[in-house]
Amino acid sequence: MTNSKQLLRIAEVSDLTSLAKSTINLWVAQGKFPKPILLSPTIKVWRLQQLHEWVDLHSGSAAADAS
Repeated sequence: MTNSKQLLRIAEVSDLTSLAKSTINLWVAQGKFPKPILLSPTIKVWRLQQLHEWVDLHSGSAAADAS
């Protein structure tokens, strides 16, 4: 069972979304992807629940665009 409050590093976010790390960073800067939580100047993490919501929102719009 996955904990919805779990924090993920960028490599795990990349695996979950199938996006390259560079794409994640670019989309964060463009406001197209959830912003990370900064634990320190060098450590960024994302909440798993927030990523699931983002994937659900965007996979729904992709299905609507295809029809």
